[in-house]
Amino acid sequence: MKKTARSYYAPTGGLPPQTDLITDRAVFTEAYAVIPKREFSDIVASFLPHWEKTRAWIIARPLSGFAETFSQYIMEVQPGGGSDRPEPDSNAEGVLFVVEGEIVVTLHGETHRLTSGGYAFLPPASGWTLRNKGTATARFHWIRKAYEAVDGIDAPEPVFANENDIAPNPMPDTNGGWATTRFVDPADLRHDMHVTIVTLKPGAVIPFPETHVMEHGLYVLEGKAVYRLNQDWVEVQAGDYMWLRAFCPQACYAGGAGDFRYLLYKDVNRHPRLGGFGGQR
Repeated sequence: MKKTARSYYAPTGGLPPQTDLITDRAVFTEAYAVIPKREFSDIVASFLPHWEKTRAWIIARPLSGFAETFSQYIMEVQPGGGSDRPEPDSNAEGVLFVVEGEIVVTLHGETHRLTSGGYAFLPPASGWTLRNKGTATARFHWIRKAYEAVDGIDAPEPVFANENDIAPNPMPDTNGGWATTRFVDPADLRHDMHVTIVTLKPGAVIPFPETHVMEHGLYVLEGKAVYRLNQDWVEVQAGDYMWLRAFCPQACYAGGAGDFRYLLYKDVNRHPRLGGFGGQR
């Protein structure tokens, strides 16, 4: 599949006008949630300790009946902003994906400039810092997970990449209509989470209701589609976010004029924890 420079939807805040209808596509169920792009308003943004000139939309967090394994933010950092103490949990690993502007991540004394499409995997206790040294607002996804260490397996090394430099892997028997952009080797057991980009060409489908142990966070970067979540078909577009509980059936039909693309989180490569509600010890 030919590599193409991409643009991504990024929220800018604000507030819907008083003339808008209240009726919306937002839904929260026991199996899935849909947060439409209209929900990313000023009044639901958060400010975080030790972050300067920054706000965040927290779109997933560990919560009984909701996300069990991860949290996900959309960060908005003004020029000159950032943090020298971004991650408060020494056991947390992180993934950053830039959708607008540019950021500079410093790790082990080395600086890494991430522009639109930029990806970073940050191991636990790595002491990274982040700054917006540009002249425009930077917006990026930040996915956090408590790393599940395994005896005899080292923690992963940092990874810095850009989607535009990686050729997507077509799914078998789809003629390139359905493809996945991977930033790490899926067979690398050091990793206990994957963040990838899924692309479906117009008219392409996920042709069966996937039902599996991995939970998902899906942020729509481009396009629109009809997504099956459990027994419901919902229409989604660029800027929408979906959370899917483990074993929630899912399928998709890409019905727009252009590619349908989303940033996908899933937990991988570990035994389920036993004992206690939700597998928590």
